[in-house]
Amino acid sequence: MTAELELGLDTFGDRTVDADGTPQPYAQVIRDVVEQGVLADRVGVDYFGLGEHHRDDFALSAPDVALAAIAAQTQRIKLGTSVTVLSSDDPVRVYERFATLDAVADGRAEITVGRGSFTESFPLFGFDLADYEALFEDKLDLLAALRSEGPVTWSGSVRPPLDGARVFPTTQAGALPVWVGVGGSPESVVRTARYGLPMMLAIIGGAPQRFRPHVDLFHQATAQYGHAPLAVGVHAPGFVGETDAQARDQLFEHMKVSRDRIGRERGWPPLTREAFDHDIEHGALHVGSPDTVAAKIADTVRTLGLTRFDLKYAVGAMPHEQLLHTIELCGTEVVPRVRKLLAG
Repeated sequence: MTAELELGLDTFGDRTVDADGTPQPYAQVIRDVVEQGVLADRVGVDYFGLGEHHRDDFALSAPDVALAAIAAQTQRIKLGTSVTVLSSDDPVRVYERFATLDAVADGRAEITVGRGSFTESFPLFGFDLADYEALFEDKLDLLAALRSEGPVTWSGSVRPPLDGARVFPTTQAGALPVWVGVGGSPESVVRTARYGLPMMLAIIGGAPQRFRPHVDLFHQATAQYGHAPLAVGVHAPGFVGETDAQARDQLFEHMKVSRDRIGRERGWPPLTREAFDHDIEHGALHVGSPDTVAAKIADTVRTLGLTRFDLKYAVGAMPHEQLLHTIELCGTEVVPRVRKLLAG
């Protein structure tokens, strides 16, 4: 699948700091994300994704709005989400919003749906966490049906049924591309295959090669359900600097603060430099110079047989200028290096 490989970037819109370490207003963070997306298009990145969150350390609760601003200033890059929390949203509104984005982007919109690793949206929108599994199962079923863009008759357990309903606007291509974000459970892998949708593996810890059994299971299940072969992508964190040492030092400072805050909520131990370096050398972090990051991405692509690799280039409150620089390095140096490595 390497001939069709797409190399993307994504961000959750982490609330950044300025050069003096002062937190930026949310409005400025969002404007900066738009600038980052426009730059990604200009330097040759294939995809730019924004993740939905509803907490104070992230600025993007409505990614489709920011993506529309990026779409209006770009011509080539695909635009979508690095997660839409489908469980706490309405599939009809999701499809309508992203069909509208698709029109603004002239057919470049995508959605990646998931249950979300954060749960703030559930009480915010009046959903019971006890229904976590049922909400996603039902809503994914409806979203998959809506992709026909024809009359949909549907019933489930978590929202009112539809009888011959249609959604508007329809898209130029006749259906929105929808990926399903999977954290690694076999049940999620098989469910994604059942719907005939491509799978986006969120690899945020551990060695990427440990996910090979999930990829094999996905292809086996896809065939058993009678679908043509489907794409597999990976979303993983990382950062590109001029040198390995610079990239590690710049990322660790901010990643530790972010990771330790989340860790206190989830019972994780504080992030040590030793663990951070180990995850770069043996785990999910794709961090270093353009040569180092390109080599690791190429290895991940080969190992898992990927069609898409998305680097989450922003972790924690990294200054906007650092993020612009890593995007430029990704587009001008990492992307061509990966393609050369895979072609050799």
